[in-house]
Amino acid sequence: MPHCPHTVSTLWRTLPQPIIGLAPMDGVTDSAFRHMVALHGKPDVVFTEFTNVHDICTGRLKALDSLRYSLEERPVIAQIYGKDPDLFYQAAHVVCELGFDGLDINMGCPSKNVASSGSGAGLIRTPSLALELMDRTRKGIQDWGDGQTLLELSLKPSALQAIAQLKAEHPEVTPGQERSPIPLSVKTRLGFDRNMIEEWSACLIQGRPEVISIHGRTLSQMYRGQSDWEAIALAANRIQPHGILVLGNGDIQSLGESAARIRESGVNGVLIGRGSLGNPWVFQGIPQIREMLQTEQSCIPPQHVPSLEEKFSVMIQHAFLFERIHGPERFVRMRKHLGWYCSGFPHAAAMRAELVRTNSTLDVINLVNQYRTRALDTLAMAMPATTTAAS
Repeated sequence: MPHCPHTVSTLWRTLPQPIIGLAPMDGVTDSAFRHMVALHGKPDVVFTEFTNVHDICTGRLKALDSLRYSLEERPVIAQIYGKDPDLFYQAAHVVCELGFDGLDINMGCPSKNVASSGSGAGLIRTPSLALELMDRTRKGIQDWGDGQTLLELSLKPSALQAIAQLKAEHPEVTPGQERSPIPLSVKTRLGFDRNMIEEWSACLIQGRPEVISIHGRTLSQMYRGQSDWEAIALAANRIQPHGILVLGNGDIQSLGESAARIRESGVNGVLIGRGSLGNPWVFQGIPQIREMLQTEQSCIPPQHVPSLEEKFSVMIQHAFLFERIHGPERFVRMRKHLGWYCSGFPHAAAMRAELVRTNSTLDVINLVNQYRTRALDTLAMAMPATTTAAS
């Protein structure tokens, strides 16, 4: 494996530890969602939803939509997937060119379409290919850092045009800026149809990523059962002596749970996934949690609980942002996010049923105004009556 002459970006080493970040989720962590999380919770790092390397290298605009990001999201890591080493080499150039803070290879997606093709968690069954993908990706990052351009990759004109459109959204990424290689990381699972994290982590160590994120389930488990944090702890104990950071992932619903998992497993941090759905506030209070862990306190700071008005306001803000970034024609993808906000207040289920049929931010505003009145009336009726004592 060739030696990289550059000093690889120290992003992961400069982040405050333990690290608490937003996990990549297919069809969920688009730019609008990540932006909302950054505004209302601000995790230490965020990951994009995964993008197929083939789509990146052919310039499919709809697929490249997943590589949009805002300055507020930084540091932001682009996650890619596939199984063709040459496409990983090219995609690494594109990710660097777009100004991302890091590149992550998905080796854990359990989706049947992805894994059965040999990508995602399917790579657990082909360790030699997994290592080759890491090698070619790192070489792509290195060659970009040495000054190689996208034109030299022989990408199709349509791909170059699509990439240029995305890059134009970031005037801060200037052509003359110093080319600093970005760090490589991997996100994976415990195994394919059984827990084989010991031998699998031994393979990943050879690929020398800066970070390995581990979801505590096998591919065959999908999202059933409980995440195995004992297995994550064993993996961390094996991986960390090699100078590689380990992030744990799975079933974390709050910062309090994050602290408990970090303490018991010894990981360098955690990624919160489904616990952030409809709850961008879940990351509020990270500095307090970090201080609690560093001073070995046992009292967990209270988690922020949004008021009804705050939840409705953020729902509208999210819809507006999605429509502006991703376009009104894709608003159907926003519906699930709206549904996730609907919990913990009167008539939430009824509101959810109507929100999943909305087609615009205006529809959302109308429903919020309607249900705000209904929810407040119900809450008022539920309050105990006050009496004035007569003298």
